Amino acid sequence: MTNRLADTLSPYLRAHADNPVDWYPWGHEAFAEAERRDVPLLISIGYSTCHWCHVMARESFADPATAEIINRDFVAVKVDREEHPEVDGAYMAAASAFTQNLGWPLTVFTTPRGRTFFAGTYWPPEARQPMPAFRDVLAAVQEAWTLRRAQAEESADAVTEALARAAESTPSDLPDPAAIAGAAQSIAAREDRVSGGFGGAPKFPVATTLGFLQAPLVRREAPDAAASAHRALTAMSSSPLRDEDGGFFRYATRRDWSVPHYERMLTDNAQLLAVALDAGDEATARGIATFLLDVLRRDGGGFGAAQDSESWIDGARSEGSFYLRPVSERAELEPPAVDGKVITAWNGLAIAALARTGAALGEEQWIDAAALAAEHVLRVNRDAAGALVRASLDGIPSAAVATTADLALLADGLLALAAATGDVAWAVRGLTLLDTAIGGVGGDPLLSTRGIAASPDQTDGDLPSGTAAVAAAALAAWRLGAGDRYREAAADRVRAHAAAAISQPFAHGSLLRVAAGLVDAPRQIVVVTDEPAGALAAAARRADADVVAIVSPAQAQAFADAGFEVFEGKAAARGRAFDCRSFVCRLPVDDPAELPATR
Repeated sequence: MTNRLADTLSPYLRAHADNPVDWYPWGHEAFAEAERRDVPLLISIGYSTCHWCHVMARESFADPATAEIINRDFVAVKVDREEHPEVDGAYMAAASAFTQNLGWPLTVFTTPRGRTFFAGTYWPPEARQPMPAFRDVLAAVQEAWTLRRAQAEESADAVTEALARAAESTPSDLPDPAAIAGAAQSIAAREDRVSGGFGGAPKFPVATTLGFLQAPLVRREAPDAAASAHRALTAMSSSPLRDEDGGFFRYATRRDWSVPHYERMLTDNAQLLAVALDAGDEATARGIATFLLDVLRRDGGGFGAAQDSESWIDGARSEGSFYLRPVSERAELEPPAVDGKVITAWNGLAIAALARTGAALGEEQWIDAAALAAEHVLRVNRDAAGALVRASLDGIPSAAVATTADLALLADGLLALAAATGDVAWAVRGLTLLDTAIGGVGGDPLLSTRGIAASPDQTDGDLPSGTAAVAAAALAAWRLGAGDRYREAAADRVRAHAAAAISQPFAHGSLLRVAAGLVDAPRQIVVVTDEPAGALAAAARRADADVVAIVSPAQAQAFADAGFEVFEGKAAARGRAFDCRSFVCRLPVDDPAELPATR
């Protein structure tokens, strides 16, 4: 049979289009059918490069006998977590009430209203201790719904109410430098001093945590904690977690960074590019940038979401075998597929990292690639009314609405692109997106209309939380001179979650980096020159600063005219560099030696 997934945008959903399961995509139709039949929904959430999603699909969803049970007793819904992150977050939060082994595929059973009464992840077709067989799970859930329905609905309501309470936060003061340094030191206490990184297996790059440990305040107030980030990057870069072509895999299954889980995500690599830049690791940065441009970049300039762990080797599907071959032999093989979804937020991460790293290392082609990606997202990822959407595929926009993180991370990328190119138009477009994010984004409309509790979690996952993303973009806007209201927007979000961030720093790295930036004096360097490749510009790019902008006199004036105060009064100072601390600029210099590399 062919179900309703064949014409969807998601490659993950399309891969299930020929399943005997009568899948529905996420939408009102599935809920209406569950209410009509008065049966539970089985909501299966995953993504196209997820290995265990592939396994469960082959073992269970492609099996006619299992599909017959699903179709008889449930309304089945398939969700791409990358296209609908808020749906994934809502049901992941609900699932935590039933299992601590969270991950994907996520399998959730809900009432016809969408409220969760049981959940788990992967279940095998036959029982393997301690896991029951998937068909036994289906039978038990159907029995509970039929014979103990009131209890199931009461449990679902209790989960919803608990999540609503958990979403409430109590604002506090901004953490001071001592508290921020203490948070960094508590992270460093978990360092694996043998293999680098933090904790045991499975071991993740935790780029958001590394980014916090690299903040200038942490480097100054907690130098050993900052050094643990450098040690982690060094260990990962020289381990099997990093492929020969420069790209990093999702995580390692062993403590020493060996036996990777072979999927390669845009999120991880874009953020690790920023980490490598901050660490001064040029070789690693160049390798990641090459991977982004050569493997994940799609026609039109946007970046695909991920590269699969599996590929066809000698006529069979194999996980990781392609990557275990030397690079010189791979040209003979079909490479693992790239999920070509151009996700707005994830491209924002890549745009920011490529723009900043390209500017710092003098790689104009990386800046050009960032600009092409920005143009693609801003042009293609739009609905019929012109509003930004979550993603697109092959030039076709998704129906999924843009999240707060989409707007904020893309805004941050555009601000970085403005500084790297000297073109204020990018910054103006970035502020428009940021203002919308600050004002509040409605979120997934189906979750809202169904009264399904959104995730209360403001911790980092594989990318910054929505709150942290807005705070970081607002901090970047303030540092670029867009005005104090952006500093206040960042500070408000840090205050709202400061207590949780200080007590659980490993889960709040992105927000803590913003907190560190708010209590540290920003350094901004503006070079007004007609020679962007000259010695003065080169000295500026080598300097440790929050903003480095190399602009022509006309560009400086354009920034000033647009309201960016760091550039005011500088257009006439051709051939001069301004070194500013907290928006107070020292006398301009024309000698590169007079522009300190350190703060």
